[in-house]
Amino acid sequence: MNENKEKEIVYTGINKLFRNDSVQTLWNSLHDGTIREFIDDWKWIFSYSKKYRKVVLFYVLVGIFGSTVSIGTAYVSRILINIVVGQQHEKLWFLVAVMLGMTVFSLALSSINSYVFTRISIYVNNDIQAGIFDRIMDARWKELSSYPSGDLLNRFNGDVGTIASNAINWIPNLIINIYTFIATFVVLCRMDIVMALIAFLSAPFLLGMSRFIMRRMKEYRKRVLELNSKMMSFEMETFYNFDMIKSFGIFGYYSKKLREWQQRYKKFNLDYNRFEIKSNILLTIVTTGVSMAAFGYCLYRLWTGKIMYGDMTFFLQQRSALSSRFNSLVGTIPGMLNSSVSAHRIRELMDLPREEHDEEKAALLAEQSGKGITVSLSDISFGYNEDSNIYENADFIASSGEIVAVLAESGGGKTTFLRLLLGMLDVQSGSVKLISGSGDEFPMNSDLRRFFAYVPQGNTLFSGTIADNLRMVDEDATDESIENALKLACAWEFVEKMPEGINSMLGERGRGLSEGQAQRISIARALLRRSPILLLDEATSALDFDTEEKVLKNIMKSHPDRLIILSTHRPAALKLCNRIYRISGGKMNETTVDDAIADINRTVDSQTEVHQDNVYGTLSRPMEPQENDSMINDSDKGWWNM
Repeated sequence: MNENKEKEIVYTGINKLFRNDSVQTLWNSLHDGTIREFIDDWKWIFSYSKKYRKVVLFYVLVGIFGSTVSIGTAYVSRILINIVVGQQHEKLWFLVAVMLGMTVFSLALSSINSYVFTRISIYVNNDIQAGIFDRIMDARWKELSSYPSGDLLNRFNGDVGTIASNAINWIPNLIINIYTFIATFVVLCRMDIVMALIAFLSAPFLLGMSRFIMRRMKEYRKRVLELNSKMMSFEMETFYNFDMIKSFGIFGYYSKKLREWQQRYKKFNLDYNRFEIKSNILLTIVTTGVSMAAFGYCLYRLWTGKIMYGDMTFFLQQRSALSSRFNSLVGTIPGMLNSSVSAHRIRELMDLPREEHDEEKAALLAEQSGKGITVSLSDISFGYNEDSNIYENADFIASSGEIVAVLAESGGGKTTFLRLLLGMLDVQSGSVKLISGSGDEFPMNSDLRRFFAYVPQGNTLFSGTIADNLRMVDEDATDESIENALKLACAWEFVEKMPEGINSMLGERGRGLSEGQAQRISIARALLRRSPILLLDEATSALDFDTEEKVLKNIMKSHPDRLIILSTHRPAALKLCNRIYRISGGKMNETTVDDAIADINRTVDSQTEVHQDNVYGTLSRPMEPQENDSMINDSDKGWWNM
């Protein structure tokens, strides 16, 4: 039995007729105590919409007035038909004018309501999105990193849209629908109680029948959507790995796979279409049957002279309207529950712990930063989980004017170390602080990041111009200062040759640049920030040794008092460093340049030996004579031994 299979919903009470999942979920929540969560979610939603309460009240009043006018228009139409049939022309043109006026007025009210609803929904959507965006940006990195980026985007767009579309109109529409339903029923009762009961009872009957059919159609539709998602994933992976497919020459394989997916898609959609046709036929028969029953009763009343032709058309029209309003009333529940679920997901993001701020300390350090800054990690212990620590009572210190390298094996904690420096992670014990030249100590917090410029691993460029990518750290930067930063990063030599120089457009993730060029643009961006501390996380890995050395020398020459902290495996960079720390066994131990380079060479040699043994080791072992041994020529044997 599949443990991941969703629990089947058991329908109870009158919902056995409607078989509505949302209605049953709400009913179950009243009994299991989770209704409290639902109420809290909607309180949170109303906290965003309450400042528009006057407009919401206006929306309700206009909606009620519009419904009244609509019923009145239908009633006038009834009288008008009776007058025409009875050839009583005295009030004909007056009633025509009244009906046209009420129709125009009803249209105007409907248009106003639509505009008001759209306008407020946009405001609420923007308010919630802005609040969530600010909270995500200010959330602590460790807690936020547990959410995949796709999930964050889905909550940021999909869930916010669901909330915004229901935050304003759920209660107003509920009130308007209840009013219209009651008003229509009362008007029908005053005309004929039997007709009113036929209209009233046919509404839930048609709804229950349609819900049963729609539920089956929903299951089919779900299968089609799942297939669409799988096809989209296949297409995205194919285009993302286009270079690999081209290089292997295996496009025929993927062309075959595409046609297999298309065949499945065709089968699913044709099955769905056949069921849809059958369902529509059945629903049409049922609807027609109910309509014919109402029509037959009206004909009987008309035949016996109890009602006039206008009364008959009015009743048939309002019976349909009553069913529509009943459907709308029941339909508010799914929207209400969906909004509650979305609100709960959004509240999880809003409740994420925020980073620490201390603007006053940051301003004080800015005043003293001209005397130099020291970065200090003292007796720190840190681990991402309780089972193991990356650092145990580790120490690190570096001051302005130094180039300090940090070495570790892959996954040994270099990037974690830089995140600790930036205050993105909190240590379990010990302290991370900046010390001014005056000797004042400043525990690390998010406001102190202004004193750092960070070049992380990988490509961190955005779509837009080169100037846009640099100005994001200094919006007021002049073209001249941008060019100077590019020159220091050895990037100007290729940027000036581009068609529009610093205004040349880059694609997503810097598409159009090589990896080395993208790294130099990122370094230039960090230099434009003019912060006293520069962090380089394998930021020169794609540069040749000469360019790497030139970039580092340019940085120190332009700002001799800048502190550079870099993580690298490049011997050329280590030779420029004043001090080197090695991360090992949870400690940060200072080492010499020669020892560090020797360690790197030993690591490279060890990895090479392991690789060669894995790939070629079996070839050095004695082999049984094979029939095709003669096919192995000397050049092949020489290639093995390279």
